[in-house]
Formats: sequence, structure tokens, C-alpha cells
Amino acid sequence: MQQSIYQLATAGVQTLVPYQPGKPISELERELGLTEIVKLASNENPLGPSEKVKQAIQASFADLSRYPDGNGFALKTALSKKWGVDSSQITLGNGSNEILELLARAFLTTEHEVVFSQHAFAVYPLVTQAVGAQAKVIPAIDYGHDLNGMLAAINDKTRLLFIANPNNPTGTYLTEQALSNFLAEVPEHCVCVLDEAYFEYVDKSDYPDSIAWLAKYPNLVITRTFSKAYGLAGLRIGYSLSSPELADILNRVRQPFNNNALALAAAEVAIQDTEYLAATVALNNAGMQFVTDAFSAMGLPWIESVGNFVAVDLQRGAARINTALLHKGVIVRPVANYEMPNHLRISIGTEAENAFFINALKAVLADV
Repeated sequence: MQQSIYQLATAGVQTLVPYQPGKPISELERELGLTEIVKLASNENPLGPSEKVKQAIQASFADLSRYPDGNGFALKTALSKKWGVDSSQITLGNGSNEILELLARAFLTTEHEVVFSQHAFAVYPLVTQAVGAQAKVIPAIDYGHDLNGMLAAINDKTRLLFIANPNNPTGTYLTEQALSNFLAEVPEHCVCVLDEAYFEYVDKSDYPDSIAWLAKYPNLVITRTFSKAYGLAGLRIGYSLSSPELADILNRVRQPFNNNALALAAAEVAIQDTEYLAATVALNNAGMQFVTDAFSAMGLPWIESVGNFVAVDLQRGAARINTALLHKGVIVRPVANYEMPNHLRISIGTEAENAFFINALKAVLADV
């Protein structure tokens, strides 16, 4: 009997279910022949890249025949100045997702365990299973992290802790006091990964300044991205901040030239464009208020979110409603794979996009 090619893969990969990204607009156009489509599925910035970023990309075209700077000197310098860290503390990734994968490759084997929360980012179990490590998923409290439960799950085999703050897809967050107490109890043999992909959107006085903890905790790594608040999702660029020693380990397994020249140039400008970031946050705040007010008017509960998305409880199976929304030209994100079968995650869009979605949702709910 001929051997299946799947049997040649490692045990973790054999049973791995690939990450399912949000449906592209072009795919829905092909499937349904729609011409008016709103995509609110992938937590993208509805403003698109800033004009300064577009100019930086244009200026980079002349050098596309050359390899990019493999060390990302200019971007690291800009990040160093922005966050008050040394360049040796920065690791650049092909999106922050790649940093998560680098951490798994650097610290995990089949003998190790990883701790993360229920309802947390889907990439955590993916990178864990891919290297054959064991995942310990801690039940959530009010859709957020149970830090005491996570501490109790740590043993001698635990090497990574993944904490998303704010959390995706729920939008919940952990306070400075809660995380400070948690980090003080994490043993040195565990690397704590603080995933801050959405931190730019948070306007809470008790949200932590996590960079201040780096000097105290050499086993802490903070991951961030340009995909969300800076509108560069299509260029795939992110970074981490950590101790120089931890960054050195990540850079040993990082592939050379993992960031393309356009992404490097765009990110260097984006991190300095404070006006664009302020406009992004203002648009998100207004949109969040509009969408959640509409949910209240429809009698739909939602999870209070500090990100650029919100999970709404439809109080029934969300799959059917999601399909109906697709037929009306609205792409949102089902989160049944996060053990939230009655919820849809809605990215905050422009004023017109938010209104289009709410009108479509009202029409769909009136028919079901």
C-alpha cells in the first residue's frame, strides 16, 4: 500500500489545522457577483497607509533589485528612539506572527509545554503544535485571561506563556497591577510573551507601560505590529522588544532578509507619523461608539473592547447569520473556532462601512 505523504510529516503537523484568514473581497466578488462589499473581518485599518508611507514606498522602488538591509538598521534606529530601548533589544519579524513562530522554534521541543488562555489568538496553539509541544489552555474569566490559573499551570516543562493584551478576538485587557503581580510570580525558566498587537488603540489609565518591565524581567518579550494601527497589514512587518540576550536568541533562528525593502521603508516612516496614528484612533473611537450603540438598540450584548474590533453576541448560532451577511456584501469574522459559536467579531471601519454593516445586520436579523 502506497504511503501517504501526510505520514512523512511530523506528528504535530499531521494533525494541524491551518489558520483560516478572513475572506478576501475578491473571493466574495467571484462567488456571489457582488459589487458593493464591506470587509470588517481582519482588524485592518480602514484609513489605509498614510501619505507619508506611500511616498516612502515610492522612493524605495529604485532599489528593488537589491536585497533589503538584513539587520533593518534604519527601522531599528527609529524604534529605538520611539520606545527608548537599545537596538540590540529589537527583533524584526514578517508581521508579529513570525516573532511568535521564532519563539516557538527557539524555546520549544516535544518535551515542553506552553500556557495560554481560552479565547486567545489562534496562532498560539498553531505554533505550539507545529513543533510538537503541549498546549495548556486555561479557561477564561469573562472572556479574559485568568492569570492565577495560568500561574498554577506552570511546571518544570513550561517554556512559553502567551498573553494577548488587548486580547483578540474578545477585546479584553489586563491592567498594569494585574500583569505586574503576574510577572513577579513567573519563574525564570518561562519566557512570557506579551502580545500587544492592538495596544495603540487602548485609552485606559491602568493599561501597563510594559517596556518599563524589560530591565527587570529578562524572560519578558513584547510583540507588536504595523499591521493594525499603522495600516500596513499587506506589507507584513512587526517587531519585538526584549532583553538583548533574548533578542539575540530570536535573531539566531530568524531568516535573513525576512523583511522586504518596502516594508522596512514604510514602517520607518509610519512609526514617526503621530498625526496619522491620532486620526486612526479617533476614527476607531467614533466607530466603536456607533457600532456598540447600534447593538444596544438591537438588544444584542457585546464584549467591551479596547481594540479596533468588537465581538457581538447574536444569542444564537452565528454561522447562519454570517452567511446571510456575506450575501449582503458584508464580510465579518465568525469565531466558533475560539469556542464562541454565538459571536461574530466585527472590525471597526469607516463611518460608511460601519453603517453599511449595521443596516445589513438589521435586515438579516429581521429575516431569521
